Amino acid sequence: MADILILGAGYTGIMAATHLDKATQPFTLINRHPYHYFTTLLHEAAGGRGNRKDYSVTLKNLLHKPTSQLVVGEVRAIERHRHAVVTGEGEYFYDRLIIALGWVPAYFGIEGLDKYSLVLTNLESAMNIRQHIERQFQAYVDDKNPERLRVVVGGAGLTGVELTGELLDWLPTLCVKYGIDASLVEVHNIEAMPTVLPQVSESLRNTAAEVLERKGAVVRTGTKIVKVEENRVHLATNERVHARTIIWTGGVKANPILRAAGFTVDGRGRAIVDGYLKSVDDDSVFIGGDSACFETHRGNQLPPTAQVATQMGRAIGRNLVAAVQGKEMQPFRVSLKGTLASIGREEAVGDVGGIPVRGMVATVAKEATKIKYLWELGGARLAGEKTDIVGR
Repeated sequence: MADILILGAGYTGIMAATHLDKATQPFTLINRHPYHYFTTLLHEAAGGRGNRKDYSVTLKNLLHKPTSQLVVGEVRAIERHRHAVVTGEGEYFYDRLIIALGWVPAYFGIEGLDKYSLVLTNLESAMNIRQHIERQFQAYVDDKNPERLRVVVGGAGLTGVELTGELLDWLPTLCVKYGIDASLVEVHNIEAMPTVLPQVSESLRNTAAEVLERKGAVVRTGTKIVKVEENRVHLATNERVHARTIIWTGGVKANPILRAAGFTVDGRGRAIVDGYLKSVDDDSVFIGGDSACFETHRGNQLPPTAQVATQMGRAIGRNLVAAVQGKEMQPFRVSLKGTLASIGREEAVGDVGGIPVRGMVATVAKEATKIKYLWELGGARLAGEKTDIVGR
């Protein structure tokens, strides 16, 4: 029987794992945490909404068969010539491998950005951002340093806009808690591109920027961050923004383990895959999510989104089971449903099936996507457990 390893329990990895689990196909899942967290909701966790447990589910609660094994550890290397994966807990060998290692921040050579900024990479970092901001507000009560009440979010893509929106809703609550004048708080959203949210239609980009500004944000597009020092952001305009909280959401790239393992990669370090999501270099390896560069029949590369990653995981799970059973695999076909961006707790914008939506309609659609994912991942039980975070 084939030894199957899955690296990573993000959207691709966990979807592939649950499919193999349902098929009673033996595998070992290696993940650095004993839980799966909801990456698309990390801005909520960082922005003071809900509790830590709301944004994750224990992997053992998703994998029910004795043929499904879990190893909690960090992947350090893939040695393809030996069919081996090196982790902090030892080596694991495979006949077939699924790589879904996710992404790491891309800093684009901006001096000091990696050292002096916070990054929303996982559940731990989200909670760290939340705690860091609250500590700054606590400290302001004693020293009245205005830098403590100033937050800079670098990047106005999906994550940057959603995080900025959450902060704008949460920070007034902190002001009440600590007796701070809310008018002293500043949230800057700085973007090098000429607009926010390039993923949605132009009219919705303007709406998103207007909502952020109405809520109190300083939105600056077409403005590059060129250097970051401790508590200081340097802009291409020769301006400096002094802030005790600097958060970077401006870019991602694939885990460097892929390049180190000798896979053919694109400019963002993603491994090139074929129509079945198999590595073009290694027939025994499936790759998905942020680790994969997949080109559609129209020559378009798929965006690194949760809906794409989820569909890839589902397809990989089906194809791997088919391969083990000697059946025909099916080429991957993506179905893009649209993009939705929340701007705080009660407002959103997006495209659903090619139709622009905003306001309450977009908010309801956004919340519905959360429930749909929970249902697909763990059925009615999980959806019922976690729906208390919807609309909170």
